[in-house]
Amino acid sequence: MKQKKTGYKFLGILIKRYWFMIVIIIAMSSFDSFTYTYVPLFIKFIFSVLTNDGSFVNLPEWLKSLFNLGGNTLTIVLLTGLGMAIYQLFRALFKIIMGVYRNFVSERVSVNLRKDLYNHIQNLSYAYHNNVDRGDLIQRCTSDIDVVRNFLSRQMAEMLAVFAILGASVYQMYRINPMLTWVSLIIVPVAFTSSLWYFLYVQKKYSEIEESEAKLMTIIQENLAAVRVVKAFANEKHEIDKFLEQSVDYSKRNLALNRTASFFWGFGDFSTVMQYLLTITVAIFIMKNNPGTVHPSDIIAILMLVGSFIWPVRGLGRIIGDVGKTSVAAYRLQEIFDIQDEFVNDGKLFPEIKGTIEFKNVSFKFEDAEEFLLRNFNVKINAGETVAIIGKTGSGKSTLAKILTRLHDYQEGSVLIDGVELKEINKKHVRGNIGLILQDPFLFSKTIYENIAITNKNAERGRVEQVAQIASMDQDIKGFEKGYETLVGERGATLSGGQKQRIAIARMLLDEKPILIFDDSLSALDSETDLMIRSALKRNKTATMLIITHKITSAKQADKIIVIENGAVSQIGTHEELAQVDGLYKKLWDIQGELEAEFLKVVHGGGDAS
Repeated sequence: MKQKKTGYKFLGILIKRYWFMIVIIIAMSSFDSFTYTYVPLFIKFIFSVLTNDGSFVNLPEWLKSLFNLGGNTLTIVLLTGLGMAIYQLFRALFKIIMGVYRNFVSERVSVNLRKDLYNHIQNLSYAYHNNVDRGDLIQRCTSDIDVVRNFLSRQMAEMLAVFAILGASVYQMYRINPMLTWVSLIIVPVAFTSSLWYFLYVQKKYSEIEESEAKLMTIIQENLAAVRVVKAFANEKHEIDKFLEQSVDYSKRNLALNRTASFFWGFGDFSTVMQYLLTITVAIFIMKNNPGTVHPSDIIAILMLVGSFIWPVRGLGRIIGDVGKTSVAAYRLQEIFDIQDEFVNDGKLFPEIKGTIEFKNVSFKFEDAEEFLLRNFNVKINAGETVAIIGKTGSGKSTLAKILTRLHDYQEGSVLIDGVELKEINKKHVRGNIGLILQDPFLFSKTIYENIAITNKNAERGRVEQVAQIASMDQDIKGFEKGYETLVGERGATLSGGQKQRIAIARMLLDEKPILIFDDSLSALDSETDLMIRSALKRNKTATMLIITHKITSAKQADKIIVIENGAVSQIGTHEELAQVDGLYKKLWDIQGELEAEFLKVVHGGGDAS
């Protein structure tokens, strides 16, 4: 019940937003339906002339007088046929205009709804995006929006037009013969009752089908994104079986709905034919027992008028069924809009950020966790310093980066940026001044140049190439056939892990932010490239740099090294200081230092690494 009410509430909001356009569509559809009811009257007039039955025809008197100017029967029939052709031509032109306007409204609703939904999704929290089912989200942004826009621009008008043509047809039939009118309306309550039942059934089943389709899309999306992992483990059969199982479930649910739809439409066809048969039987009975009260032209016109409303009324089941689908789609869209925007509770300050960072008794835990990941965390980083952060996996190193960029908010303590409380600073302002390079960076399906320049589209080409040199990527790029114009493929699939990391470093350096965070973003580099990048960064140092890493070789040249254990700072110092003191850093250095010494020996030509 909540789902249904929420879906209709959202539809009500959209109807209110586009009420003027929708009213025009409804008026045009109703007018089109009403004008069609005069077409059988042209036919009745022709048969009335041919049989000379003298029956009443509900056409304008001036029009009948115009046709009768023909004098003889053949000329009158020809004039009437010409008049009907002209009338239908104007109706055809009107339908073209109506169709064009419907499509305009449809696309207008679709574009605005997609824009609003996409903007809202962009402003949702990192926690939401980290846990959302992406296949389901894609479906809501595409097929659910299409269902809603189709309802607003077409189906709602069609539903109301059914009542318009029913009313107009009843009026015309009543003017011809009241008794046959009542007989012809017997199918209407049957059609409405069956349509209501079908609507309630479709609403329930379509919700189940949507959920099944969303799961299917998620499997496809995940499999395509992880195709290298699937192939690396020869896991194709498992993925195919998983896809097939969900595909069969989706197919079964669709078949169940289609079986019911087949029964509904079959019953509709049967009742329609029975209505025609009943109308003809009663008409013949009246003609036989009360000659002169019903004429052949009356029967022809009434049967045509019955056809004008009986098919739309029968189609009401489809439209009402689509209303059920629309309420489900609208509910699924409303679910997204109901999620709170992460900028609702945002800071108001826009201070100049130079790079001093201070954590004071900061404690943090995830929403679904009971224990704090960081507990009473304290450290100060001065502007312009290069600070390395070392710790075991799961110690909270990357969480510090997310706290600083306000992807996560801490529960206790205080984080100061140049003396200003982080939570009081506008989120977009913070993110605009902190560059975050991740371990697995995302590259767009664009050229290498576009992927680097994406952070500063106005940068000159020379500056783009300069930051590529600092990131030790310039030579690799020039080795490609198309150089900087090389397409990287989806998610950078054509590049190695190290090349993707270096492009990510280059694009962040291009923006010249006062704080740079390397979140294990040197992990995919060999020791020589790592050393070259760190040396280049040191020569071009203009920002506060935080290097989150497992590699001592990436940390040892930092001005300050922070070691995290059990959610708190266990050691702070330079490489020379910490390498002499028992603790986690010394243990790591004892393991990695020997490897670095051997590597340097090979680099300087002093020996063989083997």
